[in-house]
Amino acid sequence: MSEKLSEKEYLQSVAIASEWMRAYYEKDEPLASDEEYDALIRRLREFESANPSLVSANSPTQKVAPNIQSEFSKLKHSAKMWSMEDIFSEAELIAWAKRCEKTSSQNSAPNSLFSELESQNSALNSNDDTFFVEPKFDGASLNLTYENGELVSGATRGDGEVGEDITQNVRVIASIPQRINYKERIEIRGEIVILKADFDELNQKRAASGQSLFANPRNAASGSLRQLDTSITKERNLKFYPWGVGENSLKFKKHSEVMDFVRNLGFLKDDFVRVCRSLDEVIAAYKGLLSQRESKAMMMDGMVVRLNNLEKCAQLGYTVKFPRFMAAFKFPALEKTTTLLGVNLQVGRSGVITPVAVLEAVVIEGVTVRSATLHNFDEIARLDAKIGDKVSIIRSGDVIPKITKVFTERRTGNERNIARPTHCPECGSELLDEGILIKCQNLSCEARVVGALIYFVSKKCLNIDGLGASIVEFLFKEGKIKSIEDIFFLTSADFEGLEGFKDKKINNLLNAIKNARKTQLYRFINALGIEHIGEVAAKKIARNFGKAWIDKSEDDFSTLEDFGEVMARSVSEFLRVNYERILKFYEILDFDDLQNSNLTSQGLNSQGLTQDFQGVSQILAGKSFVITGTLSRPRDEFSTLIESLGGKVSGSVSSKTSFVLYGENAGSKFDKAQNLGIRCIDEREFNALIQSR
Repeated sequence: MSEKLSEKEYLQSVAIASEWMRAYYEKDEPLASDEEYDALIRRLREFESANPSLVSANSPTQKVAPNIQSEFSKLKHSAKMWSMEDIFSEAELIAWAKRCEKTSSQNSAPNSLFSELESQNSALNSNDDTFFVEPKFDGASLNLTYENGELVSGATRGDGEVGEDITQNVRVIASIPQRINYKERIEIRGEIVILKADFDELNQKRAASGQSLFANPRNAASGSLRQLDTSITKERNLKFYPWGVGENSLKFKKHSEVMDFVRNLGFLKDDFVRVCRSLDEVIAAYKGLLSQRESKAMMMDGMVVRLNNLEKCAQLGYTVKFPRFMAAFKFPALEKTTTLLGVNLQVGRSGVITPVAVLEAVVIEGVTVRSATLHNFDEIARLDAKIGDKVSIIRSGDVIPKITKVFTERRTGNERNIARPTHCPECGSELLDEGILIKCQNLSCEARVVGALIYFVSKKCLNIDGLGASIVEFLFKEGKIKSIEDIFFLTSADFEGLEGFKDKKINNLLNAIKNARKTQLYRFINALGIEHIGEVAAKKIARNFGKAWIDKSEDDFSTLEDFGEVMARSVSEFLRVNYERILKFYEILDFDDLQNSNLTSQGLNSQGLTQDFQGVSQILAGKSFVITGTLSRPRDEFSTLIESLGGKVSGSVSSKTSFVLYGENAGSKFDKAQNLGIRCIDEREFNALIQSR
């Protein structure tokens, strides 16, 4: 239970909450996380409930939203757009339903809203469709007005009475019908959202052009909707999902019937929309929707729950701020506000120094978060982060928590700058500062060695069977290997007396190491762990330069397809520092010719093509593939074939993906592709695709 506010503290809190509210609605630049804002509002309501005579007219609890100041003209809604009451637990859901029951009983005939009220953990039983539930998308509310079947205006919610006239922007949003098959005047209301994949792409473009990043998809959607240049709105690929109506002359008796009618006019409909007979079913629906939080293509922050019977809704009416007949059953916060206490430095396998934020502990979805990634020191500069700042952090599923925003407006003057390091925190050697990246070049640095060893022997690198991470760590701890090269000089004597190593296991491991001496050049290049250079890039280097790659310049590497300045510099810098060491590897390893190894085993000729594809080596040029599920052959083989035919292979699905090649148990990548409308093909369709070109 929070400490009770004094009148002075209450008025101070009103001022803070009002400032946060205006920043959120007017500037699309929140000064606090949703969780922090919600907590402050709840404290205001607690005070106001206990002290009704002291309620400030300026309190955000008395308003739907602030009076918006903007460059758009004002547009009055025919019917008020309301906010919603927030509920955060099953107990609060039951309490809301009981208030509905009580109010309805007071305002209606003897037939009550619910036939009975049972214990707190039981259902509130009634008709077959007492409640209507749907996702609460985290976007921007929009009011559309149609007359004689034509879209005549679009407006933001504003203060609930008057919004911003953004009609011209609304007309360029593809998911909003310009004409509907209904002649009466009607206001259709819904949420403008931006898909997660489109949001990521948008922020990538903004980062590349030096623009500030959107904190979250909600801000991106709102900011995109309120552009003075309609072409910007159009390119953002916004989606409109209706959730209700304002002014209308419809004669339906249930909200579910209204929404079926609206969505059949040509509007989008989410798969998760349903009616529930009881609170038990509502709670089950909530849990089901919460489980889809990560897989949904757009952000959700809860589930809307409302009475389905429109007559009962009318009887219940409204408070000063929200309808009594509906509520937002909020999800546990993924984004919270905390304090940046310090910065620790981590050394990666490639020597890159990664700053990690030390945070004042905060609980997100039952997990206590004390740290978050800061990526690099350029990101710190972009965020303008300082020690002591209030920051917003987000944790989604198993993703490492990250700072999304620094609330610079809340600084006290006691914050401290974060200095760029000059020496490795592990070995003390001088660091190479490349701007975005700061690297330790000491290949003997203990912080790097084990990680580099594990990566070197992994499946996509040297692929030494039986030499997994735990064994590498064990052998390093026992002093049997101190560098990558030491792996190839292990003998049976090195394993004498080591627990868990019997003759058969030792022989199998030594044979695997021996066999690994004969490998493909691209695997070796990939295994070195060069920053920015993965499997695809390693293949390009090997194919174009062969073993002579170590003598190539930065300019040479920059000529490779999709090699930018950063990648070329990274390779050349790595070679400058480690040239002699790579020559020693050349003495240890025996490289197969890349074009005559895996490709040949797949029935491909020396140019990386099957006989059917000779002379058309780039038939998949410009096409991007994602491979998922269990196929008839290893995925690596399909990747090699696609790349040999000019295509690209990515590990994640985005709006830029051309095809998803899927097998059995395809999983989330397949689902995401379908949500984005990306073509999914099986092996048969893939073979037909490349044969048809």
